[in-house]
Amino acid sequence: MDLWIFGYGSLMWRPGFVYEESSRALLEGAHRELCCYSFIHRGTRSAPGLVLGLDKGGRCEGMAFRVPPRLDLDTRHYLKRRENMNNVYAAVKRPVRLIDGSGRTVLALCFIMDRHHRQYTGLLPLERQAAIVRRSVGRSGPNIDYVVNTVQHLRQLGVHDARLEPLMARLGHSPTKDGACNTFLRRAPVTDFALSVALKKVSD
Repeated sequence: MDLWIFGYGSLMWRPGFVYEESSRALLEGAHRELCCYSFIHRGTRSAPGLVLGLDKGGRCEGMAFRVPPRLDLDTRHYLKRRENMNNVYAAVKRPVRLIDGSGRTVLALCFIMDRHHRQYTGLLPLERQAAIVRRSVGRSGPNIDYVVNTVQHLRQLGVHDARLEPLMARLGHSPTKDGACNTFLRRAPVTDFALSVALKKVSD
């Protein structure tokens, strides 16, 4: 049986695994939220960043990817290493509706935020989110790039995220006519912390 995977954040624009079909998809019962502290990819333990999780309630539009059976196990192992090393998410299958005109609903692997995990932030005020995103840098790069890339992809799909768009405005980004983002208007200055992380990445 084919494995379907639901992407709502970086998996949408950088899945990193082989798939044979992709489609816009809608998940009911959970919404996209910057509700997970990142200690590795977009921050550190001393200055955590913020990454997206699927939190309970609402609905979420993203991308669904179909992986052939021969790649099922390898893909699951890859996603475990990339998305869930600290078990911050519950990897569960949920029905998602494909938005491709076919009317299909498939069971897709979804990463639902564990509200009892120590990395769960709850609902942070918008100003707090903006401050964390501006300052944080991790192994995969600046936190702000993660947010911008995600929202840019959503805009290109024609998806307006009511939670992320106000944050984008605080960060100094506005959509262009083609749905992309403009250049940084208020990019945070390079701090001693960010510089030290960047130098460490180069030395590593």
